[in-house]
Amino acid sequence: MLLVVDNGSVYTKNLTDFLNEKTINFEKYTPFEIDLENFEKYDSFILSGRRKNEKKINEINSKIIKHSIETKKKLLGICYGAEILALTLGGTIRKTNSLQKGKETIKFLKKNPIYDNDIEVFESHNFEIAKLPNSLVSIGRSKTCKNEIIQHENNKIFGTQFHPEMSLDGKNIIENFCNL
Repeated sequence: MLLVVDNGSVYTKNLTDFLNEKTINFEKYTPFEIDLENFEKYDSFILSGRRKNEKKINEINSKIIKHSIETKKKLLGICYGAEILALTLGGTIRKTNSLQKGKETIKFLKKNPIYDNDIEVFESHNFEIAKLPNSLVSIGRSKTCKNEIIQHENNKIFGTQFHPEMSLDGKNIIENFCNL
């Protein structure tokens, strides 16, 4: 079963509507509703974007990321989810010069299990991953961001700086992730 962690993104409903449409079995909780001692029933995780920075939300998402790595369970971090993935593993983020919002083309840099062609996606973020930790690699970039899609070197763990739930190509990435 998939756990969707709703970190407060305005796009989370688009994500859960898509998962329902594809009849993917999932549960959705905010970080404060999650039973942190009972992750065993989940075989994969999606960390949504967020609206505001809260230390407790960061701590809970980091705990989920560490659990996913230790147990080799799948994880997809969306926007903030990708940023907290990078931060948890030792990377850095930075504020962008301007709000990145609207359509963007992503070029894939490496062969990977979630997609293989250039894609059109929807961006909506003020921060981006500045430096990747050693355990993450960039597998997709755009003209404005060099770490649009990241992947863990050993696990089925991915992050997207963009919002895949907001475009057809992005939804294909979500579906491919769920079917890994």
